[in-house]
Amino acid sequence: MAQARIYATGKRKTAVARVYIKAGAGRITVNGREFEEYFPVLALRAVVTQPLVLTGKRTLVDVDVNIGGGGPMSQAESVKFGIAKALQIENPELRTQLKRAGFLTRDARIKERKKYGQPGARKRFQFSKR
Repeated sequence: MAQARIYATGKRKTAVARVYIKAGAGRITVNGREFEEYFPVLALRAVVTQPLVLTGKRTLVDVDVNIGGGGPMSQAESVKFGIAKALQIENPELRTQLKRAGFLTRDARIKERKKYGQPGARKRFQFSKR
């Protein structure tokens, strides 16, 4: 790797993950805790490590993540997006592989805001003719 540490941000719904990767032995820490402790569900662990497994860098880089907001699945998806972006910054030749797998596409579905004078985001007050 050319640089000591590479930074990228991954977002999904309200979850924001700040991802730092560097050459190492494959350790992943999330908010100062071990990866397995932070994501106890195997499905979430699989989601997070998808870009590393696809590119063959699972045991070659150390990943340090700071996450805030969202639920467990949103956090896992935001970490996946952040790792994919960081890998692409580190080696631009991986872009086509990551893009084809869909890891470099931001999932823009977020909660719609509540509008002024209405009871909710889409809900309207009941129509009354008289």
